[in-house]
Amino acid sequence: MTDIIRYILRFMVGEHLPDDVSKLVGYTSDQSAFADYKVVIVPSGFFDEGTYGTVKTKPSIPLMNIDGKPFLFGTPDIERVGDVIVVHADLVASAYFLLSRYEEILHRDIRDGHGRFPGCESLPWLAGFIDRPVVDEYGKLMRRWLNNNGANIVERIPFMEKINLTHDVDVPFSGRTWRNIVRRVLSGQNPVTAVRGKYSPLECDPYYTFPWMLEQNEKLRRVAGVDRCRSFLFFRAGGEAVQDRPYYDLRGKDIQSLYSLCKRYDATIGLHSSYQAGRDPSLILSEKKNLEEAFGIEIKCNRHHFLASREPEDMEYLEKAGFTDDYTIGYADVAGFRLGTSRPVRYINPATCRLSALTLHPLTVMDGTLNEAKYMNLTSDQAEEYCMRLIRNIRDVNGELTLLWHNTSAVEGCGYLRELYGKITNFN
Repeated sequence: MTDIIRYILRFMVGEHLPDDVSKLVGYTSDQSAFADYKVVIVPSGFFDEGTYGTVKTKPSIPLMNIDGKPFLFGTPDIERVGDVIVVHADLVASAYFLLSRYEEILHRDIRDGHGRFPGCESLPWLAGFIDRPVVDEYGKLMRRWLNNNGANIVERIPFMEKINLTHDVDVPFSGRTWRNIVRRVLSGQNPVTAVRGKYSPLECDPYYTFPWMLEQNEKLRRVAGVDRCRSFLFFRAGGEAVQDRPYYDLRGKDIQSLYSLCKRYDATIGLHSSYQAGRDPSLILSEKKNLEEAFGIEIKCNRHHFLASREPEDMEYLEKAGFTDDYTIGYADVAGFRLGTSRPVRYINPATCRLSALTLHPLTVMDGTLNEAKYMNLTSDQAEEYCMRLIRNIRDVNGELTLLWHNTSAVEGCGYLRELYGKITNFN
């Protein structure tokens, strides 16, 4: 656990700063060691044997606050012991609880119909801070305490570090397979019209909105910088569950055309690991190989279909399969900061207390989360206001914005999501 605690301290104080700065913060109740630090956070007992992993570690709502920031464990007391600022709010355990998805191993019995831990059952939602990256806020607070004790840290100007514009290739086309043609004819469509849809130019397919989305992304990339802002497309490469339909041929002409479009716009390709692989993560490696063979490239990024990363420890399979980055971790039913941070963070397995090399990029907003009646059910104005609030909060802590917009949400005349995407990608 020592390595994880040291990592969390470094993460909160700021990985952009030299490691020596984070070492000015101690995590100890040993008063004889206080003098080794400028700031000491006193442990609350969260990590103690016989306490960790039990109901004793379930935070009580309403949460306490320190300088307007909610924390989960300890007390809001701050004192000076000699030249040291001693903080009794256990920000390390609070950050760990959020960053590791710890509450999901406490509540294995709480899952939705897809096996996911629901956002509406999460502590960030119930305690009212799902829209705030509180772990990043802890870091600003810690840097201020260090400065008050002579560390001389220059706080950065608010600035969004990265912008990830991501798209899952779930239903890339509307009517370009014989299965779809049969379905349309059986539903009453003229057979000639149905067949014409299969052989018409790809750009005529109403679901093929990828050119429009990638052009929107490119406009933002030109303003924000191509290194700072990137496009991602996640392709499925397996899965036999009903939720994995419609199946598409990765080597077929249409998908290969989409892949060529991705290359033209310098989009990163990732695996959209299947719904079935969410239930059986051992399938992830074979799906990764399928995608690599179809496109002739190495795949390093993943996102789970249906955002169905069911159990925290299932992420181990991604690292074993050779992935370096995952873009899954957000709630389907609530947009915001599932991990309490807007910054990429290393995966921590709360069941084994293992710090992984896999980097998690928290998902900020998924399109359907905003408008679907079973989720947030926001109006156009409400959705825009909420998204802009999340963006402001990310900018304030120099975080990373990750959007997920499906091509089917960009179909003209199908609700407000197309227009909203255009507005969001023009915020900069």
